[in-house]
Amino acid sequence: MGGKDITEKNLEAWNDVFADIVNVLLFKGRRLIKENDLEADTKDSMFKANGKIHEQERDVSKFWKNGEIRISILGLENQTVQDKDMPLRVISYDGASYKQQLLDEKTKKRYPVTTMVLYFGTDTKWVAPKHLRDCFRIPEELQPFVSDYKINVFNIAWLSSKTIDMFQSDFKIVAKYFQTVRLKKDYKGSNEEIRHVDALLKMLSALTGDKSYEEMYNNGNFIEGGVTMDGFIERFKNQGKEELIRNLNETQTGTLEHIAAWVKLPVKEVKKTADKVPVKA
Repeated sequence: MGGKDITEKNLEAWNDVFADIVNVLLFKGRRLIKENDLEADTKDSMFKANGKIHEQERDVSKFWKNGEIRISILGLENQTVQDKDMPLRVISYDGASYKQQLLDEKTKKRYPVTTMVLYFGTDTKWVAPKHLRDCFRIPEELQPFVSDYKINVFNIAWLSSKTIDMFQSDFKIVAKYFQTVRLKKDYKGSNEEIRHVDALLKMLSALTGDKSYEEMYNNGNFIEGGVTMDGFIERFKNQGKEELIRNLNETQTGTLEHIAAWVKLPVKEVKKTADKVPVKA
């Protein structure tokens, strides 16, 4: 996903979050993977093109282990826009992981590779190709001989409330947020305690393009633990609306429309308040 990868992988790289995502989306809520079963996959795969060596890596990937035995490699890819070449990207990641197993002399037992594509779009479900064969116009004569490869895409904004309630990590807040946006409702936060405050707000900021989440965290002097999304939003509303409008406007934390939504005032009134409140030198 280009420049957003570094921020987005921050939350999902936590073992409790990664295990939670896999357990809910792949295993229907069964807690088959525990935090301690996961080990970071730190090896970046390489490929050669046009005589040059290039690096390729998933957004997040981890080994699922039983003791010292590797059961599988699990990978996550984040998408906010649909990518018609996603099957090609995924097969290149998966193929590179299999190639590493062949090259690693210490690997005696082979293990499978699974990649999950998390799609955060809210306008439509994923309609781009999910099968490798759908990426090409294959001559009829070749049809029987071209192998297929299916990717696993999960439409996060379209998850049911029942599925979202299965999440036990901070990803539950992410999923609920995108479901709320899709339904065009006012997001009021939740009373779920946030475990990884900084990582969660940075991920929301990266995925939505709304820097207000990250800025409000930076200006809020929050500590890990004991923070909820509804409490986070309420804290800023209780500062006093004029002071809040001034602070958010001075720090350019969100547009006037964002500020109006937070303080529950019309945009015109927010603009009037912002204009009359003296700006600090």
